[in-house]
Amino acid sequence: PDELSWLWRLVERKAIKKILVRGPNWLGDGVMCEPALRGLRRLFPDAQIALLVKPAVADLFAGHPALTRVLTYDSVGHHAGLSGKWGLAGQLRQQGFDLAVLFQNAFEAAFLTFLAGVPRRYGYATDGRSLLLSDPVAVPDRQRLVHQVRYYWDLLKPLGLTGDPSAPELVVFPQEEQAMAGRFAKGGLAETDVVVGINPGSTYGGAKRWLPERFAEVTERLCRTIRESREQEVSVVIFGAKGEERLGQEIAAHLSSRSLILSGATTIRELMASVKRCAVLLTNDTGPMHIAAAFQVPVVAIFGPTDWRTTSPFGSAHAIVRQPVDCAPCLLRECPIDHRCMTRVTVDQVYEAAATQLAANKLTGDKLTREEIVASSSNLSACQPANLSAPLDGVTVFLDRDGTLNYDPGYLRIAADLKLLAGVGPALAKLKRAGAKLVVVTNQSGVGRGIMTLKDLEAVHARLQGLLEQEDAALDAIYFCPHHPDDGCRCRKPNVGMVERAQSELQLDHRRFYLVGDHARDIQLAQRVGAKAILFTAAALDAQSLETLKAKKAMPDAVAKSMAEAVDWILADAAKTRLR
Repeated sequence: PDELSWLWRLVERKAIKKILVRGPNWLGDGVMCEPALRGLRRLFPDAQIALLVKPAVADLFAGHPALTRVLTYDSVGHHAGLSGKWGLAGQLRQQGFDLAVLFQNAFEAAFLTFLAGVPRRYGYATDGRSLLLSDPVAVPDRQRLVHQVRYYWDLLKPLGLTGDPSAPELVVFPQEEQAMAGRFAKGGLAETDVVVGINPGSTYGGAKRWLPERFAEVTERLCRTIRESREQEVSVVIFGAKGEERLGQEIAAHLSSRSLILSGATTIRELMASVKRCAVLLTNDTGPMHIAAAFQVPVVAIFGPTDWRTTSPFGSAHAIVRQPVDCAPCLLRECPIDHRCMTRVTVDQVYEAAATQLAANKLTGDKLTREEIVASSSNLSACQPANLSAPLDGVTVFLDRDGTLNYDPGYLRIAADLKLLAGVGPALAKLKRAGAKLVVVTNQSGVGRGIMTLKDLEAVHARLQGLLEQEDAALDAIYFCPHHPDDGCRCRKPNVGMVERAQSELQLDHRRFYLVGDHARDIQLAQRVGAKAILFTAAALDAQSLETLKAKKAMPDAVAKSMAEAVDWILADAAKTRLR
């Protein structure tokens, strides 16, 4: 078929009998690569698939059904230096692999499989290694942020992989779970306890760490909430790497609940079994965060210097807490200034996200509403009632930009010229407090016409986001089509490309879409993606305007003269929908 890569016009899949996969080096990346491993197994159901990874990641995949074997690459031991790599290449050569798939992006990965004589070496053309790859794959456009799970998945598309990745899945053996249950019991944790997990450290660097005293406070409040609302005993398990033992001890000292400190005291397999036992995990952006998500443990992840859009826990059953500051994501290991991305994240924000997770997942046994959970806390003075009902949880509101959010002067090229329409900020803040996601989808053909540059557009969008953040109405994402109208692209409204990207990358529920815009093309887009459409227009619709909309098959579900009216309609409609 035309969709398949040129590679498969040269090589029949059935000729591939033995595959070597070079996996990522980091624990979290290993988890995010897992859906692609299952995708590779789907492509080659009869092939032997060996995964070559460093020891910690090797432990992660013991017994994984997509793999025939897991090989360990000990880069600081047996395989250190050129002689060690030469020896490893010789061992791999003896096994006669037909194809190497390189999820690891480094030059070394391609060089090693080249030395091993693997005839087909397939991977992204990164790190100057294209000449060492028999089948280099173009690196995705860096302007188009995609989640790391999808980044690995998309590498396999030229091989014929179709569809979208599911959430990562990991395997622990029953005996491993039993062993950890015994260890929990020795620590005083009963089998019936609700276990709250916290992971307050980060081996990447101090910049990713939320304040330990705030971890302690939010954990104490959450435990009290569960205990008082459900009359269940609650225990806390504290995770961490070697060297983080004191951090765990400091937090445990501030908790009234029973706690078990596992910092620096587990193997990877023990970490997996213990994380799986948790009812919820409060964590920084770390490997255990992804392990928890792979076991469908609800995660509340606090993000600061790293990019939540690419490395957040994959799937919709998790919460991200972050503060939009102008210097994040910086990706630095240590903050050179005041660590504002973390210090501005409050206990109330993390507590509220955790309470939502408990309610949504009914983790305490019986049906439990979010209002019941929140009401049981004795220290919620900072929370607003509108915040707690969250009638728009799971709802996404797509927004046109020019003429809907800001005044439309034509082709808006200078960032300082962007002015929000009256009332837009407070109205969108109301949506955010209600739990909705806000996503801008905007045609920007000025780029394709040469009127502005992408840098100009980025500056405009930075100002738009900044102004809305000041109103507590931060956008979750901005998608734009830069193409000329004659290009025939799939993203220009009313085509659905931008919404489909948002749905995939942000893991959105398509059954709860709304769209607010001021043009017929916005309404047409809404109809194509199954969203309810609100036409934003300050003028009353006369008979001629209605006939035009009918002729274009662009009749909206509602008409609003202001963003406040549009928001009120969405809230009312969402309430009716929930009651059905």
